[in-house]
Amino acid sequence: MDNKTLVDDWMDTLQAHGYRKTRARRAIVQTMLDNPRGMEPLEIYTLGQNACRNLGMVTVYRTLEKLNELGLIERVHQPQGCNLYIRATVGHQHLLVCQKCGRVAYFEGDDLSHLISRVEARSGYSIASHWLQLFGLCPECRRTETTITEASPPDDSL
Repeated sequence: MDNKTLVDDWMDTLQAHGYRKTRARRAIVQTMLDNPRGMEPLEIYTLGQNACRNLGMVTVYRTLEKLNELGLIERVHQPQGCNLYIRATVGHQHLLVCQKCGRVAYFEGDDLSHLISRVEARSGYSIASHWLQLFGLCPECRRTETTITEASPPDDSL
C-alpha cells in the first residue's frame, strides 16, 4: 500500500474515532509515514510544519496519543527519558533502536518464556505481556564512527 493510501486510511481511522480531518493532522500522519526512524514530538512538529505552517505542538501531542491508542504508532521509551514515536508493526516484535540516528529495526523470536517464568516465580507477579527494546548503534552509524575514529589524528598531547 502506498503512503498516500495509508495517509487516507489513517485519516479515516482518526475521523471514525471523533477527530476532524485537518491539514495539521494530515501533516503529522504524513510525517510519521514518510520516516522509517523514531522521532521525538518536536521533530515531528518541525517536519510537519513544512506541510502545515500553523501546526501546533498541542495538536502534535494529541494526535500522537490518539495514533498510539489506535495502534497505528508505537511509543519508544528511551534511556534519557524523551519518547520517540514509530509506525506500529503487525504482530509481536521487539525493537532495536539506534541511539545516534533513531533508526528502528525489528526482530522477533528469542523465546523469553524461561526468563518470564523466573521473574514470575521471584516476584509473585503474573506477567501478561512484555515489550523489549535494545539500544545501540545501527550498522551505518557504526561505520561512520569507525571512519571518524580512523580519520582522527592521534592525540600526542599526553
